[in-house]
Amino acid sequence: MRIRKTMSNWLTTRYQMVVRNEENLAEVSTFNFTYAKVVVISLLTFVLIFIGALYLSQSLLAQWFDPRHTTMEYNQKLLTLTMEMDSLKSRLRAQDRFIANVQTILKGDVPTGETYREPDQIKTDDLNKDMNPQSMNAGDSIIRQEFEEQDFSLTSYSSNNYSEELKDIFFFPPLQGIVSSPYDMSIDHYGIDIVAKTNEPVKSIADGTVILSSWTQDGGYVIAIQHRANLISVVRHNSAILKKVGNFVNAGEVISIIGNSGELTSGPHVHLEIWYNGNPVDPEEFITF
Repeated sequence: MRIRKTMSNWLTTRYQMVVRNEENLAEVSTFNFTYAKVVVISLLTFVLIFIGALYLSQSLLAQWFDPRHTTMEYNQKLLTLTMEMDSLKSRLRAQDRFIANVQTILKGDVPTGETYREPDQIKTDDLNKDMNPQSMNAGDSIIRQEFEEQDFSLTSYSSNNYSEELKDIFFFPPLQGIVSSPYDMSIDHYGIDIVAKTNEPVKSIADGTVILSSWTQDGGYVIAIQHRANLISVVRHNSAILKKVGNFVNAGEVISIIGNSGELTSGPHVHLEIWYNGNPVDPEEFITF
């Protein structure tokens, strides 16, 4: 009786492949297999070849043949650079807001200007060319006049009200001279006037960042510096300013030259103001002249 073959029998029937020498028919090797093994090995081989081809098409072959790959790489680099630029913009905006908040105390318009020469290279004819009063129009004069028309909420201070951080700051004398007009809030004189030799360099009283480097109608050439502990120093009536907005200066570094600029001046001198938390304080309480 003939056995009926089924799919199961066809897959599980064992076969043997014999390799013989053609000349003497000597047996060289034998291979035992079933069709089930052949099918499984074929499927695994196909899957591995498919995966390998897919990987190569997305990596090595894509670099050679796919024009979209280069575009994708450039887009990725562009995205990275855009994110870095946005981060830098955020930092710059934060810095600008900080400077703008400090400038509200002074109510002045800050020009960008150019970097000025160091004191040993000073020629007064070459200084302040970008802030020449004769070259300013009426609109600039009105804006700069507002700088002098400050309306602050003034508070009487005693030395006990100063923070410990402020007491720890070492204040450098801006120049050696004579105090011709002391601090007097009763006559709205919020600083001191210092008389010294002609072309005497004016120094920063402490470390800080320049937040104002400008010319005003009343104060002439004015420079203001933001120090730590919410402290701001302002020097008016200079003949030349040597720093621009954003410069960091050290204590004792030359920032301007004594002068007689502005309408509210009666002779060569500088007017020094110190503002603490938005209120004026007497510079002579901190600095010995």
